[in-house]
Amino acid sequence: MRSAGQRGADRAGRKRRAGARGGADLPPRRPVMAACAFRRSIASQLSKVLDLPPEKLIQSISAVPVSKKRHVADFQLSVASVLENHSGDCLAQDLQLQTQKLAEKLKCDAVVSEISTGPGTVNFTINRELLAKTVLQQVLKDGSEYGIKSELFSMVPRQKAVIEFSSPNIAKKFHIGHLRSTIIGLLGVGFQQFGDKEKLKSSPLQHLFEVYVQINKAAEDENIKKLAADFFRKLEEHDEQTLSLWKQFRGFSIEEYIRIYKRLGVHFDEYSGESFYQEKSQEVLRMLEDKGLLQKTIKGTGVVDLSEKKDLSLYSTVMRSDGTSLYITRDLAAAIDRMNKHSCDTMIYVTDKSQSSHFQHLFQILKLMGYDWAERCQHVSFGLVQGMKTRRGEVVFLEDVLDEVRSRMLQNMASAKTTKEVEDPMETAEKVGLAALIIQDFRGLLSSDYQFSWDRALQSRGDTGVFLQYTHARLHSLEQMHGNEQLTDVNASCLQEPDAISVLQHLLRYDEVLYRSSQDLQPKHIVSYLLTLCHLAAVAHKTLPVKGSAPELAQARLCLFRAARSVLGSGMQLLGITPVTRM
Repeated sequence: MRSAGQRGADRAGRKRRAGARGGADLPPRRPVMAACAFRRSIASQLSKVLDLPPEKLIQSISAVPVSKKRHVADFQLSVASVLENHSGDCLAQDLQLQTQKLAEKLKCDAVVSEISTGPGTVNFTINRELLAKTVLQQVLKDGSEYGIKSELFSMVPRQKAVIEFSSPNIAKKFHIGHLRSTIIGLLGVGFQQFGDKEKLKSSPLQHLFEVYVQINKAAEDENIKKLAADFFRKLEEHDEQTLSLWKQFRGFSIEEYIRIYKRLGVHFDEYSGESFYQEKSQEVLRMLEDKGLLQKTIKGTGVVDLSEKKDLSLYSTVMRSDGTSLYITRDLAAAIDRMNKHSCDTMIYVTDKSQSSHFQHLFQILKLMGYDWAERCQHVSFGLVQGMKTRRGEVVFLEDVLDEVRSRMLQNMASAKTTKEVEDPMETAEKVGLAALIIQDFRGLLSSDYQFSWDRALQSRGDTGVFLQYTHARLHSLEQMHGNEQLTDVNASCLQEPDAISVLQHLLRYDEVLYRSSQDLQPKHIVSYLLTLCHLAAVAHKTLPVKGSAPELAQARLCLFRAARSVLGSGMQLLGITPVTRM
């Protein structure tokens, strides 16, 4: 989630220094989804007409977004994408003529009930009974894996990814917009001057924060700067007393981070802060020197020339004049170490966009060092948030924001007429409040800045996380009201109303949305999809009553709502949101 100043991904945190890392194997994919069967059937017929393999055509066949006009096809083929001789200069009327000719060669069959054309597209409408039966069966059969089993992912190899995100500074409380400069040296000097061992034991992070505030006021003093530099140098030289003090800071900080990460539902496989790589960073400097990449400036600092003409018009500083390392040196050491340790296929760094040039330099230096895998490293940047304040004033810590959103949600729940009695109001308020923050944050491009609004984020109607949670709870309540029984032998052909078809069409698109987000690493596609699903489900809930309908029709409608809730819940969990069943 983003926050004042910066935003993070599962954005739990912000700046990426003494960071936490995670690595995961992506699950294998199996091409057995509803939309896949329809795409393959359409591709099979197109293959015979166009004399192209079905596999080449499948990527050009996409599900059509639901329209308020109702009368839309289910799939469309982009004709330009499959014409070998087509170029951007092709006249629109020529393309439309070829589109018309292609449509005339195609025939309806047991799967496709109607074929039409649009601007540069051939549109396919699926047999309505088959659509309802296939989609509902597949959603309820696959459960949380619906969409992931799509053949769209069959060409995406199983990979191991190491993801670095959050990375708050040690001993800085989980900050909503982490400092960009290192606090290691200053904190060490500050504790030596203002520290209290008893306070460190009883309230470590709060005391360390107070120490940092005090020493930061004196940070302009040249003597303080020198002492801070000396502390950091001793740390790199493994001075026993300095190292012991820093290990205490680190241990206390990580304990606090784990507690706050838990509130966010985030678990890390590994905590390896930049200080962990101080020794290895010296090895990196030696490697750079051995490869002839390290150059000394007049001031004695070490730089790597990144310019094309090798005239130092673009360079990156990797060593201070006293021989100690910098952030980028330790990041180089960390990247090399992780690749050696995990043998991963890709490394993804999630940080604020102000660090874009840092990562460009990082990846460029790795390439110069001969590490081809640097091509597989990626920086996912996020933007700034303006206007996030608590009732007490300007936001400082992420925990303040989490406490604030929980408090506001508790008040909203207490005053709302529709609120149901829940076992643990605090826990429900926390889950709904976190959903509000995440959806507000993920609605746009990650790299976009945005203005935060508590009122907008916590609305129970509109495109908010609260609306997602409310819809999920409402659909769950509907199932419980009707016995929550296993639905067997459902006659899906009953679902012919426009509002039912709209929900089915939308469920059909889920795999494409997941695939798109997996390719550009933008959660906004999933957010938009889930919000639309909630709006469609809300309309259907009004126009397609379960209670009072004939048993066969009631069963079919209940099945439709259960499928919608299943996909909604799965999508929310992908975004780091825990769905509530009552609110």
